Amino acid sequence: MSDRKKSHLLGLGLDSDGEKRITQAERFTLVGGTEETHEAMTETVIKTFEDLKRRGKDLEDASPQELSDIIRKHSSNKR
Repeated sequence: MSDRKKSHLLGLGLDSDGEKRITQAERFTLVGGTEETHEAMTETVIKTFEDLKRRGKDLEDASPQELSDIIRKHSSNKR
């Protein structure tokens, strides 16, 4: 067993419609947001992990800048 630390993504939806939303998986937790925001965060994080897998990387292997670039690429709220 490896002593390597496991990274975990945390996503926070800052808008609200009064509902409490939490989506948890082994490598990420998403909290808050309207239904639309929460769905967008979920889609973004799933696509991010798929992209990392295609690159042959785990979350721990990606630099903060690389991870930020991947998340931005998959964000459905592009500006």
